[in-house]
Amino acid sequence: MSAVAKRRILFFSHYFPPEGNAPASRTHETLRRWVREGRDATVVTCAPNVPRGVVYDGYRNRLWQHETLDGIRTVRVWTYLAPNQGFLRRTLNYVSYLLASVPASLVEPRPDVVLATSPQFFCGWAGLVAAKIRRVPFVLEIRDLWPDSILAVDAIRSRRVVDALYALERWLYLGADHIVTVGEGYREELVRKGVPDEKITVVSNGVDPNRFSPRPRDAELVRKHGLDGRFVVSFIGTIGMASGLRVVLEAADKLRAGGNDDVTFLLIGDGAMREELEAEARERGLDRVVFAGRQDKSEIPRYLSVTDACLVHLRKVDLFRTVMPSKIFEAAAMARPVVIGVPGRATELVERARAGIAIEPEDPDALLAAIRRLQSDPEAAERMGRQGREYVLRHYDRDRLALAYLEVVDRVRGTDP
Repeated sequence: MSAVAKRRILFFSHYFPPEGNAPASRTHETLRRWVREGRDATVVTCAPNVPRGVVYDGYRNRLWQHETLDGIRTVRVWTYLAPNQGFLRRTLNYVSYLLASVPASLVEPRPDVVLATSPQFFCGWAGLVAAKIRRVPFVLEIRDLWPDSILAVDAIRSRRVVDALYALERWLYLGADHIVTVGEGYREELVRKGVPDEKITVVSNGVDPNRFSPRPRDAELVRKHGLDGRFVVSFIGTIGMASGLRVVLEAADKLRAGGNDDVTFLLIGDGAMREELEAEARERGLDRVVFAGRQDKSEIPRYLSVTDACLVHLRKVDLFRTVMPSKIFEAAAMARPVVIGVPGRATELVERARAGIAIEPEDPDALLAAIRRLQSDPEAAERMGRQGREYVLRHYDRDRLALAYLEVVDRVRGTDP
């Protein structure tokens, strides 16, 4: 085996499987491919607990523990557990990860390169500190712009805190040897913030086309959720402050008022807003809004199989114009048309792929119009799904993206004295 193939990679990620959110999935899918390419990969993460701050069955919130997952050495450290809501407790969760993960990383063999991924940027700082101590190059992955994204949902109001967070952000970018981000919109924002363009590489999110591929409707899920004969509109992901899913309740209410009972909204996931929205749906008698709860990542293809249209939606906030939700790729890979309520880069991709219909975010009438259009023209819906799959297979295959990412990492490591 060559010297390159034996290189050790140390990766800091606040999230990792069995958590199934986008950062956990991207990190896992990338690292397992790097292991397949002969790299020695270690990830430093937490006990799985997202989004409710409750440790998953089979795990404990210990000071230090480890396991091997798909060839990846997985080091889990103690953190202050907190649900995915509330600024103070979440900050304690993030800072405790920084304080626990750096010492844990120092007992691991010296890596050749350190990477860390956002969100959140205290994870980035853990990677930077560890890299400086071990005197190896540091690659920062930006999946979400902090603190911009938390300001966008009004999670912080103190000017003093905001200024401190922006200072930490600037120092983090300055300390990184290279930055990898998931979309051109993020690259543009980073350049606007003063990061040199040549210091940034875009490696987008993607999908495993074998795991996410068209299949017959899952009969068990149809029975379980009462979906027989229904046009199913699914939202899959975090039901949080940024998702803006009250639009679903408003759309369902309008359908009921019009005497329409042929559409079911299936919300798959958990988050800070789930309990509130679920309680409101019950109070309003919206029995065609079904909350399926958090599902293991392996279950998502089954849920997509019973989906007629996949809703990808965020609140109407300018910052989200840079966002590229990973659920677009999974829905498209399974040949499901996308109703995209995320203006900007995400809408541009869906329109370029001819994979769905763009709507104005937080507009229930626009959402209903898109649903009716897909319902009334099943051939067009099928064509959008087919076009979407063809497009993501050409441009967003995880195998190719992981290799492109690895080339960046090897190049950064190769330039180290």
